[in-house]
Amino acid sequence: MNAQLNDPMYTFKPEGPTQMLIYENLARSRTREAEQVAQAHRLVRRLHTAKRWEQVAKWATRRADRASACL
Repeated sequence: MNAQLNDPMYTFKPEGPTQMLIYENLARSRTREAEQVAQAHRLVRRLHTAKRWEQVAKWATRRADRASACL
């Protein structure tokens, strides 16, 4: 016979109304979704910041080239 069937961890049944468990699962699900959305926003923000710094670097290079050409 399977030892897991006799294990008390597998026969545990939560006490109290199951409706509370559903709300807890819903809250966890919404928290996970919010974390995923926040992670996506952070990634977009990082990509936008990298693109902006690349533009600033190109501008600074052009300006330095013009300044050195005038010397």
